[in-house]
Amino acid sequence: MHLKRWITSLVALPLLIFLILKGGAFLFAVFICFICMVSLSEYYKIVLSNTDFKVFGFIPFLSFITGFLIILAFYFKKFDAVIIILYTNFITAGIYSLFLFKHNHRVSDLLLKQIQGVFYIPVLFGFFVLIRNSSDGVVWICFLMALIFSGDTGAFYGGRFFGEKKLCPWISPGKTVAGAAGGIISNIIITLVFYRFFFSDYNLINLLIMSVLSGALGQAGDLFESVLKRVANIKDSGTILPGHGGILDRIDALIFAVPVIYIFKEYIL
Repeated sequence: MHLKRWITSLVALPLLIFLILKGGAFLFAVFICFICMVSLSEYYKIVLSNTDFKVFGFIPFLSFITGFLIILAFYFKKFDAVIIILYTNFITAGIYSLFLFKHNHRVSDLLLKQIQGVFYIPVLFGFFVLIRNSSDGVVWICFLMALIFSGDTGAFYGGRFFGEKKLCPWISPGKTVAGAAGGIISNIIITLVFYRFFFSDYNLINLLIMSVLSGALGQAGDLFESVLKRVANIKDSGTILPGHGGILDRIDALIFAVPVIYIFKEYIL
């Protein structure tokens, strides 16, 4: 398990770094869009696993179109368009559900899961595109990736070697208080490194607050996906990343943390 985990990281990480540093803003947006599409498919496999609804039925499929348009709107900084896209998605899915209700009275559950999926993945994860297209976007993307992945690694090994008291055993029995603390400590260390070399013009206290908050929310994002999987009785969202599970398993922390980083970067720091 550990060997597969490290091999996957060693293969994927250089490709990701190359994409961030050399790929350009448009290619990065395409990459984020691709990640969203795969994550949406994994999300539906989880939340629809115990239902009669199909992963690529009309209402779920509509969210793929909606997600693509949301990422496109973020890329061109058309924030008003995001509201219109979400409204159109809701109205279209809502009207279609009126006809589907005749055959399946649980269609409202599908509609709620679709709305949740659209907001959960393309809207929140789309903030990656906004950060990349902002000033010093490349540095901030590198910081964000280092922050979350180091936090994930710190939590994993902190819990493995020092963990005894469980954090949320009713959701994820493997997570411990020591693991959560290890993740936050790793976040702080990464923030201090970036402050030393890239962020010296910013207020250190605000940076540390942002780091701890985004790290804590990242762990909450991990637990949120665990709730979805536990309800569906599924261990991993997919198998695309050996040793790591699915794409959604790798970005669940990022989804919750990215908007916080953007808000601090643009309005607080």
